[in-house]
Amino acid sequence: MTARDPGFGVYIHWPFCLAKCPYCDFNSHVREAVDEARWRGALLAELDHYAAETPGRTVTSVFFGGGTPSLMAPETAAALIERVRARWPAAPDLEVTLEANPGASEAARFAAFRAAGVNRLSIGVQALDDAALRFLGRIHGKAEAIAAVERARTAFDRYSFDLIYARPGQSVAAWRTELDAALAMSGGHLSVYQLTIEPGTAFHTAARLGKLALPDEEDAATLYETTQERLAAAGLPAYEISNHAAPGQESRHNLTYWRYGDYVGVGPGAHGRLSGHGGKAATRQIRLPEAWLKAVEERGHASEAVEPIDAERRRDELLMMGLRLSEGVTRARFAAATGATIEDALDADALGRLVEGGFLVLDDAGLRATAAGRQRLNAVLAALLA
Repeated sequence: MTARDPGFGVYIHWPFCLAKCPYCDFNSHVREAVDEARWRGALLAELDHYAAETPGRTVTSVFFGGGTPSLMAPETAAALIERVRARWPAAPDLEVTLEANPGASEAARFAAFRAAGVNRLSIGVQALDDAALRFLGRIHGKAEAIAAVERARTAFDRYSFDLIYARPGQSVAAWRTELDAALAMSGGHLSVYQLTIEPGTAFHTAARLGKLALPDEEDAATLYETTQERLAAAGLPAYEISNHAAPGQESRHNLTYWRYGDYVGVGPGAHGRLSGHGGKAATRQIRLPEAWLKAVEERGHASEAVEPIDAERRRDELLMMGLRLSEGVTRARFAAATGATIEDALDADALGRLVEGGFLVLDDAGLRATAAGRQRLNAVLAALLA
């Protein structure tokens, strides 16, 4: 897997959680009981379906996302990993990531997930402060989070964990302290996200009612800049807006997304991007878990749509993903995706203004956002793609 070849990934969605966090707009659901044997069979069937659609592709990464995949039995993960290896050629250094929560019962199974074939763990810590964890609706505390990371360090050579900043009332000094605590137990990767209010979440309702106020734009920018500076100084520079890694420790699966590679998406609501037959197509699975399960058991898959992606949409998706990366979008990748040069595909006036303003760089290598541009990427993209 290189910048020229973004790899081919398999995403497996496990939609179940013990509780719905108030900031979360992912396709996650709380259920009293889950018939795991049925779910395992359905996920295996959908893998079979997409393997038949993508013969000969070499899988470079598998990602168990959610929801909370660490709630599944390690035997289920093992069966799914085995099926991926049986249906596709696998890269010798296949990356297999599983998202996990720090709950004690889940952390106790980390070694079993490692034995099942998972070789990278991503832990949803979110904060290293008990009051902040309660605010975020997490069901673990700081001590439990630290213990889970220590278990991950013992079981896995590669692990990462998430933090959320720009919480109400959060000061720069407090955030620096939290970052230092995170760095003291980090491996080669950290994901650090700014809290945003997403429609349909409990936080969105609270904000609309005036019961939740996030830091203003200036304070949020200071927290962002503090994050970039502190993690870069510790040897974990940002390779993507919210993701920091030591060289060679980047998430290969997520790089496939950001480099606009192909990937299969199985499970409720999963999305995919697949090339073939002269173009690129977007796949989307039925979102509601019960409806997804019924469809797979009836017809072997729950694909809700397979939509051809035209050149303009390919351009837009490529830039929306690729400009998140510090490396940006290479000229070769842009031409392969769109059939055009960067200069021919974009408005010259808008591109010139953004370059002159210090938000984008265009050179022989390609197009990339500066640090200032990545901090304001939504506005940059809106101007560039208008």
